[in-house]
Amino acid sequence: MSSQDQEMLDEHVAASGTCAAPETDPKVKQEDNDKANEKLRNKDQKTPNGEGQSKSKSKSKSKSKSKSKPTTKARNSDIADEATSASAGGKGMWLKNELSAEEETLKFWEEHDAFQLSLKFSNTRSDKKRFVFFDGPPFATGLPHYGHLLAGTIKDVVTRYAHMRGHHVPRRFGWDCHGLPVEYEIDKDYGQLICFLVVSSYLNGTQQIKGPDDVMRMGIDKYNAACRAIVMRYSEEWRKTVNRLGRWIDFDNDYKTMYPWFMESVWWVFRQIFDKDLVYRGYKVMPFSTALSTPLSNFEASQDMRDVDDPAVTIAFPLVDEDAALLAWTTTPWTLPSNLALCVHPDFEYVKFRVPHTSTDNKRSATYIALKARLFGPGCLYSEDDKDSVIILESYKGTDLKGKCYIPPFQYFLDRKDTAFRVLTDTYVTDDSGTGIVHNAPGHGEDDFRVCFAAGIVTTENLVCPVDNTGKFKAEISDFEGIYVKDADKLITKKMKEEGRLFAQSRIKHAYPHCWRSGTPLLYLTVPSWFIRVTDLTDKLTQNNQSTYWVPNNIRDGRFHKWLENARDWAISVRISYSHISVRVYIDLLAQKRNRYWGTPLPLWVSDDGEEVVCIGSIEELQKLSGRTDITDLHREFVDDITIPSRQGKGVLRRVPEVFDCWFESGSMPYAQQHYPFEHKEEFEEGFPADFIAEGIDQTRGWFYTLLVIGTALFDNAPWKNLIVNGLVLAADGRKMSKRLKNYPDPAVVLHEDGADALRLYLITSPAVRAENLRFERKGVQALIREVFLPWLNAFRFFEQQAERLKTSTHKQFTFDDRSKCNTSNPTDHWILAFVQDLLEFIHVEMQAYRLFTVVPRLVKFVDNLTNWYVRLNRKRLKGAEGDDEASAALWSLGEVLMTMAKFMAPFTPFFAEWMYQHMKPYIHVSSEEESSVRVIDGVREDASVHFCLVPDPKPFYADTAVVRAFEALKRTIDAGRVLRERNKMPVKYPAMELVVVSTTLNLLEDLESLQTYIKSELNIRKLTLSNDESAYRVKLKAQPDFKTLGSRLKGDIKKIAAAVRDLSHEQLTEYQEKQSIELHGHALSGTDLVLSYEYAGGDNKYQAEADGDILVLLDVLEYPELLDEGIAREVVSRIQKMRQATGLTPNDPIEVFHRVINPEKAKDLARVLVSHHAFITELLGCNITEVSNDLDCESAIAKEFVKISSVLYE
Repeated sequence: MSSQDQEMLDEHVAASGTCAAPETDPKVKQEDNDKANEKLRNKDQKTPNGEGQSKSKSKSKSKSKSKSKPTTKARNSDIADEATSASAGGKGMWLKNELSAEEETLKFWEEHDAFQLSLKFSNTRSDKKRFVFFDGPPFATGLPHYGHLLAGTIKDVVTRYAHMRGHHVPRRFGWDCHGLPVEYEIDKDYGQLICFLVVSSYLNGTQQIKGPDDVMRMGIDKYNAACRAIVMRYSEEWRKTVNRLGRWIDFDNDYKTMYPWFMESVWWVFRQIFDKDLVYRGYKVMPFSTALSTPLSNFEASQDMRDVDDPAVTIAFPLVDEDAALLAWTTTPWTLPSNLALCVHPDFEYVKFRVPHTSTDNKRSATYIALKARLFGPGCLYSEDDKDSVIILESYKGTDLKGKCYIPPFQYFLDRKDTAFRVLTDTYVTDDSGTGIVHNAPGHGEDDFRVCFAAGIVTTENLVCPVDNTGKFKAEISDFEGIYVKDADKLITKKMKEEGRLFAQSRIKHAYPHCWRSGTPLLYLTVPSWFIRVTDLTDKLTQNNQSTYWVPNNIRDGRFHKWLENARDWAISVRISYSHISVRVYIDLLAQKRNRYWGTPLPLWVSDDGEEVVCIGSIEELQKLSGRTDITDLHREFVDDITIPSRQGKGVLRRVPEVFDCWFESGSMPYAQQHYPFEHKEEFEEGFPADFIAEGIDQTRGWFYTLLVIGTALFDNAPWKNLIVNGLVLAADGRKMSKRLKNYPDPAVVLHEDGADALRLYLITSPAVRAENLRFERKGVQALIREVFLPWLNAFRFFEQQAERLKTSTHKQFTFDDRSKCNTSNPTDHWILAFVQDLLEFIHVEMQAYRLFTVVPRLVKFVDNLTNWYVRLNRKRLKGAEGDDEASAALWSLGEVLMTMAKFMAPFTPFFAEWMYQHMKPYIHVSSEEESSVRVIDGVREDASVHFCLVPDPKPFYADTAVVRAFEALKRTIDAGRVLRERNKMPVKYPAMELVVVSTTLNLLEDLESLQTYIKSELNIRKLTLSNDESAYRVKLKAQPDFKTLGSRLKGDIKKIAAAVRDLSHEQLTEYQEKQSIELHGHALSGTDLVLSYEYAGGDNKYQAEADGDILVLLDVLEYPELLDEGIAREVVSRIQKMRQATGLTPNDPIEVFHRVINPEKAKDLARVLVSHHAFITELLGCNITEVSNDLDCESAIAKEFVKISSVLYE
């Protein structure tokens, strides 16, 4: 579970109160485990993999009755003229009777049990290929948030795509049910609830669970029953949200880490590792959560690092036989009472020095020993200015100080003076901070414990850790007994000052680990535990990591590789000791610290003297060794009382009290989710390692790590082949999302109002798919609705309208065969069909490489090509202006593109792709042979849903690199022309006389010449001139500095540089264009430091220039009377078309237009244009336009409007 999971869960729990009742009675929740037990007792029932065995919620085989036709406000004016428009804001993208089409699609999928059907179709393909996906289990004790939606979307896109490429892709949801999240809720937030529901007769319904004593009084069986009752509290919300997101995954055949068959496989995993001698008992200084009364693993400790302001004190440790004091620096004064040694680096140079009374230093005259390198300088004992005041007396190597005895800062452990309070040496001491002398408190530091243990200062039966499980000093620290250690820092510092031991004090800001669950600072305490020897596997771990593919790969080779290189032995339980520790000490240690209750018990049975240890790997083995035959559940309340007769004559063996760290369970999920090796052995081995996994970047030290450790220990193999790492989703302000701060929109609201498809596309287009952090902004989701979905929808609406027009004209339904080649000679058809093939090839290459972040931008570009280019360029043709045959060819091209688009967009936008597919199906011609070959399962055809189809391969007969290249040049030319029109305030309705394109690029001018009709039409120009001679048109480059970037860099020189830039010649700027660098007044400028543009150097101001790479475009900007007249005529047409649209008329509805000029004496030009361009206006409108002299007959008019054209009022 990620740190982001945790904060969101904590916020929810805090907001929900402590006495809220669960969704159902605990007895109902008990059914989860009862069903799991039944699986073990009856092998004929559903097996753990459960594939394809989910019961359909509805066996209705009817096709979806919904044929809603969404209408939204078009952003593209050309398509909007033809498409019916409606509001796109508010409660959803595609509305019908207030129920969004996405929700109608969900109903369609549910009625057909579409996900299970898709698995049946893929599983029965003759060429079936298996694609294995492992889904990491989230905790079910909190609600899903954007981090889950991001990871879920990535997983769904990849697995849907794999399915639609012909693979069989089983997908099972999993739940992490054990561990801290559940126990923490029971202990802290739901104590009253548990008391009321479970043990009200004992605790009177009021007492909360505060520690192990309360649990033992309550009884582990009742405590675990309480955990079981709440563990799936939010499962329905999870199911609802995941389904609403459009993610297809099997909830009915899920796996839960609390299922006995799952737990049995966890036992088997541990047994294999145990048998390889990779498990041992030992002590370890571990990060300890005083809020949870339990240690955390090292990777859990790193999940919540916060900057804190801590005290930094330098303490004097007087030597016993010498008039000098060693100086040691620490940021944890609370550890000083536990000091047992000092440590120096054996090879560093240390010095003895004295500061006389006359020094500016206020400290008393004394002699000290410290690291020479830490004596003078920033952050050192003295500044450089104090060098003359400090007298160096003697120099030592660290080894010279070894064994020297000193007087400890506190007297609590003087009984250890025979072995403690002496100087030790070790190379972990650094010279980059402090004094080069480290104070050792072996109970509170990993290196401290290691060094002191090696020196015999502490043993496994003689530890010093005088802090209890709540972080307070025990009675042996009498001066500070009962005080929380962090609160004791000031008191300890004060005492050191009073005793003359405080050399210096300050404050330091640094990163410090906090409990990912409670947010409280972690303490480092020595605890006993069971460990896996990860250090023995380091080389194999790094090798196996290199055999995997990550996106992005720098995470694999960077932070994850470094983590593996420095991996420590993994404490997989809460506490135990070295093999020679006495059972009495072991029991005492257990009493001192909090134990886990709700989890998978360690399968270790130990003799009373701790010498005989038996590891159990299955229920059958436990039954055989114990003689018990009634074992159906493996939780503590069912196995703690089971004993095993000793084989060595040591009486009976009893199970150790610990349970597994829940990370061990989640790391075992590849095996346990299939109850391996007890069931599905062959199936598992064929599908291991998995083809794909994905989670957040915080799992580099969590799930990814535990998967790799266990996979390497078991099979010397990484459990995955391909992995996508996503970044974290933050609030728009860059902070963590917080219910308390209300700094993010409710995911349910965004899903309902903006749609799952828009949210999915936003998430997988974001930096989070590249393992970077995403600052979530809802406006980004809504922007994609405008940029992708509305144009896509309007393209279909236009297709639909023109297909209906063609049907009216030809008296037959328009259909096309999407398996055959469209017989067309039109270059725009060739281009859009070729572009689709290029896009398909690109998608397949990038998805094979799991680079989702490169796919979506190309998809967005394609939508732009389709709607803003193809449809625009073919509006008249599609409307029949060039005849029905040409209209039919254009509709075929557009229809094939829309259907292909529905298929390749299905993994990314499953709802709208389904909607588009269902609406395009009636236009697809299906031959009788094809009809007979369609497979049917459970009464449902394989073509019933787009998600049963395959994403097609590119069609070679449409490939045409030349036409794609030509249209890219066309688009760049037209865009440059539009820029020039806008810059010179020349609306496209008014024709321009000439456009000149200058380029020396091979084939570019020839390409443009072949497409000049479209250029002239789009830019409304009379003449297109193509030239490879730049000088003939008297253009030159000019430049100005990028003040935004250069201002801060050049500071006072910016004015001088700006003047020099303005004086650069055309030739100098041309050279800069080629070399991308120039030096001015000693400053090197490069790249975008200079902003280049072209200007027309002729004296007649005829042209304005704009460049795009290797294309230079010049537009004739002079006014010509005859061109102004046509512009006025187009203005008239535009106003009438807007009236037509405002009244809700379609382009096919017949109309009649009447007009009159209000002030004819002022409107000679307009009146003249209405006469001279009457035929032109009539052709564009497709109707008659009649002039009237008097008031119109308003009763017969459906629309009337007064407008101004060329400053003349016109009705």
